[in-house]
Amino acid sequence: MTAAPPETPASNGYRMPAEWEPHEATWIGWPHNPEDWPGKFSPIPWVFGEIVRMLAPGEVVRIIVGDERHEGKARRVLDRAGVDPSRVEFFRFPTDRGWTRDMGPIFVRKSGKRPEKAVVNFGFNAWAKYDNWKRDAKTHARGAKAVKVPLLPALRPDSGRPFVLEGGAIDVNGRGTLLTTEECLLDTRTQVRNPGLSKTATEQALRDHLGVRNILWLGKGIAGDDTHGHVDDLCRFVNEATVVLCEEKNEADENYPALRENRERLAGARLENGGRIEVVPLPMPAPLSFDGVRLPASYANFYIGNNAVIVPTFNDPNDRVALGILGELFPNRPVVGIHAVDLVWGFGTLHCLTQQEPAG
Repeated sequence: MTAAPPETPASNGYRMPAEWEPHEATWIGWPHNPEDWPGKFSPIPWVFGEIVRMLAPGEVVRIIVGDERHEGKARRVLDRAGVDPSRVEFFRFPTDRGWTRDMGPIFVRKSGKRPEKAVVNFGFNAWAKYDNWKRDAKTHARGAKAVKVPLLPALRPDSGRPFVLEGGAIDVNGRGTLLTTEECLLDTRTQVRNPGLSKTATEQALRDHLGVRNILWLGKGIAGDDTHGHVDDLCRFVNEATVVLCEEKNEADENYPALRENRERLAGARLENGGRIEVVPLPMPAPLSFDGVRLPASYANFYIGNNAVIVPTFNDPNDRVALGILGELFPNRPVVGIHAVDLVWGFGTLHCLTQQEPAG
């Protein structure tokens, strides 16, 4: 007799909703590790205050803090920023860093008369780059317990070991298609998330745990990205059939060949229903460096809240262009720029810091 296939989130009816679908909350980890922004930490909590101020009118913002003292610091910033305290909830979890997109709870949802939510317990190893990750790796479980939803295992199909995945490595349209990059998930030498896992097995793990059917592979991410190819700095769904894709017009820039290749890949790609993808070019800001280090400044790192789309800006002429493009693509939500020149010194901006919890 043939053994029954193991149960997975997908086999039990769960899927990852698109980011523009209704949220119950946005999760964010209040900053506390100065090494994330060395020499530039002091302005960072005020940027977080502005993020919360923009999101809180449309949904609860669930903020991860380390302890009572850390919570007090956050409350003082939010009070001065004019945030309604009734729109904020605090959870005291010890964490190593604060990049909630990657270490925070990744939610899936099951449809029905009473929609059910759960958290998928993906492995986390700090982008296969940093040593401080063991507390962050427990945030999925702690988040699920805090909001009283099931915690679903995420296991490799080849071995049963944990399947490592960060939220910034993927983007979904909520109808069965997922975007990711080969540089991130298939790397075998530089920052290896799942050693020895084949492309076929990686695709199976994504299908099993996120309820997707159709996986689109881009090539490389943008210069300066220390995650080694996260798609949320590169290409994002803005509706079920449309993506924005970063475009670099300067042929001398190191981003030019990779972004051109990704455009060519998308030209031949198909959605889950066989339809073509509409690709809208999104400009890149001029190269941004600090202490001689190229930073991953990108307008694609926006976050879609219930009542606003928040977009990183960089004191660049293309700020206005990018906001205009996204404003046309999200006609029912205000599109708001948030100054991110200081923030990007941490090698991430708005999407990297936020994680949506879908409505239940």
